[in-house]
Amino acid sequence: MEREKKREEKDDPLAIGKQGMYYEQGRNGFPKDYTKALELYHRAANLGYANAYSSIGYAYSNGQGVKVNKKRASHYFELSAMMGNETARHNLGSMEARTGNTDRALKHYMIAASAGDNDSLIQIQDLYSNGHATKDDYMKALQTYQTYLSEIKSSQRDEAAAFDNERYRYY
Repeated sequence: MEREKKREEKDDPLAIGKQGMYYEQGRNGFPKDYTKALELYHRAANLGYANAYSSIGYAYSNGQGVKVNKKRASHYFELSAMMGNETARHNLGSMEARTGNTDRALKHYMIAASAGDNDSLIQIQDLYSNGHATKDDYMKALQTYQTYLSEIKSSQRDEAAAFDNERYRYY
């Protein structure tokens, strides 16, 4: 924790984001404090940490430390997604799907699936099963997801997955 504190003091966005998570979850000796978590997430996001924007979006989506505000949640998920966060992209797809915008949801899910988000692949399958996506859409999602897995495949990842499949699974 001392090392992380030193990293946080030197404006390391990852360390600041982790500290925000500790406050959000009340872990590692930190009290649960959503306000402090959001303050740290904003600081990390301003330093370029995409996951922090996603965490802010999650807070607005679920009312953690702030009032529920779907518009703001979407804004922060968009910022995170534009920086390459596939989970934020998936969340945008889910928000669109809940409002009935299945075409936009599909687009978000397709981008997230091509970046390795398995949950988005499952959502595309559901859209296909419900008649909101074509067979070609689903096949393209499967192909881009498989391409992603092929690109990240390594013997080290395979060894880690064999050691502890639940913790180190990358597919």
